[in-house]
Amino acid sequence: MKSIKFNCILLVFLVTFSSLSAANPDWGATGHRTIGKIAEDYLKGKTKRKIAEILNGESLALVSTFGDDIKSDDRYKNFNTWHYVNMPFGVKYEDSEKNSNGDLVAGIEKCKKVILDGNASKEDKVFYLKMLVHLIGDLHQPMHVGRAEDKGGNDIQVRWFNNGTNLHRVWDSDMINHFNMTYTELADNANSISKEQLKYLQKGTIADWANETQQHAIKVYASVKIGEKLRYRYMYDNFDLARNQLQIGGIRLAKVLNDLFS
Repeated sequence: MKSIKFNCILLVFLVTFSSLSAANPDWGATGHRTIGKIAEDYLKGKTKRKIAEILNGESLALVSTFGDDIKSDDRYKNFNTWHYVNMPFGVKYEDSEKNSNGDLVAGIEKCKKVILDGNASKEDKVFYLKMLVHLIGDLHQPMHVGRAEDKGGNDIQVRWFNNGTNLHRVWDSDMINHFNMTYTELADNANSISKEQLKYLQKGTIADWANETQQHAIKVYASVKIGEKLRYRYMYDNFDLARNQLQIGGIRLAKVLNDLFS
């Protein structure tokens, strides 16, 4: 009888643990929160006050995962195409065929428009500000500006050490999880940059930044073969780009927010 009771308790524990693990976000938490945390260091005082007012004091790091958090709610399925943009390699965003359902660049511009709209409700401003923080992060992940035919690398199967994965997931989570730093540690250890470098990184439009990320995507696609086993060497060769993109994403998120609120 005790054995049956113990097995029942163990089963409940395993099911509960499994559910919690499945719900726990991967890079969507660590990467996006790193970008949000870095951005906070570059915000002007007026911008900080405006954001705190809209978000009721919640940090950019906290709200940065919002865009992924709502994916499980069918009410928001129309926003799914906002997380990526696909254009043929060698074709700039402005010259590419646009997705009629919207894309990453169009989504960011929509967020900015609502935030600047004096007639928009507080509820809408909260929603679109949270989405903006998330989407600027997506804009700097190379596989979110990948090829349509393989769903941004999701259909390119590889191995990460001994585990099956795909190229998109390698860049979304596998490398960052392997590095084993929290988002605050990643943000605190971002590279030091000069004022001139900061000014240079903040230049350009949202479309310009998408075109730049596509150039990184081209290199990422060339870095693997289907079925390849990726290990320490891949991490050594590519993780600096991932870290740089997190930092640049944070710097540019701050630029967008400062332009909106200052």
